[in-house]
Amino acid sequence: MIPYRKKTLDNGLEVVVNRDRQSKMAAVNLLYRVGARNESPERTGFAHLFEHLMFRGTHRHPDFDRPVQMASGDNNAFTNNDYTDFYITLPRDRVATALELESDRMTDLAITPGKLAAEKRVVVEEFRQRYLNQPYGDQTMLLRALAYRKHPYRWATIGLTPDHIEAATLPEVEAFYRRHYRPSNAVLSISADLDEERMLAMAEEWFAPVPDRPAAAEPIPAEPPQTEARRQEVERDVPATTVTVAFRMGRRTDPSFQAADLVSDLLAGGDSGRLHRRLVKQRRLFASVNAYVTGDLDPGLFVATGQLLPTTTVDEAEEALWGELLSLADGQASDYELEKVKNKFEANTLFGELNVMNKAMNLGFYCMAGDLELVNRETALYRAVDHDAIARFCRETFRPEQSSTLIYRAAR
Repeated sequence: MIPYRKKTLDNGLEVVVNRDRQSKMAAVNLLYRVGARNESPERTGFAHLFEHLMFRGTHRHPDFDRPVQMASGDNNAFTNNDYTDFYITLPRDRVATALELESDRMTDLAITPGKLAAEKRVVVEEFRQRYLNQPYGDQTMLLRALAYRKHPYRWATIGLTPDHIEAATLPEVEAFYRRHYRPSNAVLSISADLDEERMLAMAEEWFAPVPDRPAAAEPIPAEPPQTEARRQEVERDVPATTVTVAFRMGRRTDPSFQAADLVSDLLAGGDSGRLHRRLVKQRRLFASVNAYVTGDLDPGLFVATGQLLPTTTVDEAEEALWGELLSLADGQASDYELEKVKNKFEANTLFGELNVMNKAMNLGFYCMAGDLELVNRETALYRAVDHDAIARFCRETFRPEQSSTLIYRAAR
């Protein structure tokens, strides 16, 4: 259980605070509702580019990292398809330092031609090293493009092509900043051993003067229903062939999400998961296997994937994966298996709540998702999932017409 207080400032910034009486450290988390889903298909990768640019300093603080380090703190950020998250941990008596820095770069980021050119080079090099010149690097990009036709989830956070970042102009980048990095598009969450009223007052002090820059929400194209199986085969210079099957599923906040997540753990929850136990150890068809849900704000994907052993054919691999998926649709999960994955989720949740940064991040995420109280309800929702819910999710999801299969063949 994470106790919290929430307040929305006049400029639209949502503030959520939690008093953690066990830690001498504080966590300040600032989440912006901007990710790859908010980009134009002609200019992708901008949200990730800004993850880099936001550390390039403001006019008041040309070196963002130095004040954090001087306060004995640490900071970082990440971007995904739905949002961008900036976080700082530091001693609880230095929370004001983090708030000053974050409020400053929300309104006064110094985007110069030189800084933009430098970060463009960094991002383009990252694109090439991690996605274009690395074994299996483009696999998730191909899978997204196969599973989605209209929605921006069809490209990865890094973007569709490095050309989009290389061609980005300073006016385009400044316009992106003005549109998305503003109070009413953000959630500030703080976890520290400080009085909640004091934390709310500090947030008001540093962020209330920040003017909002109202911007009309750009419509995100809805993905049309998938009515037939999709398939793509590519050949790459990789050590082993992989087979990946993705299925369309619901949003992170849909009632079926907890069942979906538990299904992924039943299949791939470590060495005792069904896929590893049956397809790797017993039948010796795969070298490795995995299953996961994307957990997106808009309808996402359930993914099952495996790397084949040299003696396994693609047909054998596909048949084996489908067999395991459909076995759960037939209600073959045991009481022991289901209880084990529920216990795993509950343990991970309780362990995560010992850390101030996890608390701040979770409060920010659930607030952004539109259901803040879910942060404390979710364990009960996982506990309530029964065998019928597992089987129902699998029957509704693991259907050929909702599948996208990517065969990533090792070059002969």
